[in-house]
Amino acid sequence: MALPVVLVHGIRVSRTMWEPVVSHLDRPAHAVDLPGHGARRGEPFTMAAATEAVAAAVDHVGGRALVAGLSLGGFAGIAAAGRFPERVAGLVAIGCTARPTRLVGLYRGAAALAARFPEQANQLSAYAFRRALPRPAADAVVAGGLSSEVMPAVVAAVAGHDQLGALAAYPGPVWLVNGDRDPFRADERSYLAACRDGRLIRLPRTGHVTVLADPVRLARLIEDAAAHAERRHPAAR
Repeated sequence: MALPVVLVHGIRVSRTMWEPVVSHLDRPAHAVDLPGHGARRGEPFTMAAATEAVAAAVDHVGGRALVAGLSLGGFAGIAAAGRFPERVAGLVAIGCTARPTRLVGLYRGAAALAARFPEQANQLSAYAFRRALPRPAADAVVAGGLSSEVMPAVVAAVAGHDQLGALAAYPGPVWLVNGDRDPFRADERSYLAACRDGRLIRLPRTGHVTVLADPVRLARLIEDAAAHAERRHPAAR
């Protein structure tokens, strides 16, 4: 059986953002809602709870999988790999190689404002996604609902987590994937250096959100990473 894939979404969106990508994958795939998002809107978000959600999704597909996440999903994937290395056969971390201390300065004020006025923030976010992405990708991003009220808890959880330590603890293959226009790639070299078995991939003419604009390319990249993890650890099949 082919190594399955677990997909983890970004901040304030949900598992539905991955639907265009899943439709192009040739292996079992399962997208998960993190606490406070999608079907789990209203639940408190912590990094421990997020990693447990990822681990439960891996168990759902057989107990070992490639984990791929974008933005918050990438941070949660890194944390899950460090905490549950026996479950994570490989990791694709997309748009999440900025040190957490950078995130606090960039996002704390915006997150607090979004949480104060969540419905307005959700409407603005939906508008921004529809402006940035082709319609099928944008529709998938907003289909599961938006959860701007969870943003302060997410920012605090990511800022308080040792991402480089988690990468250093994880023995499996890691693909760090960044758009060349993504500000979240700021510390990509430090993240790569922390990996025991790491690879850095840059996507040309691509930003943080617009990585979702080409689901075929993203699916192909995830397929390649899963095949690499299978070769690297044949027992993961």
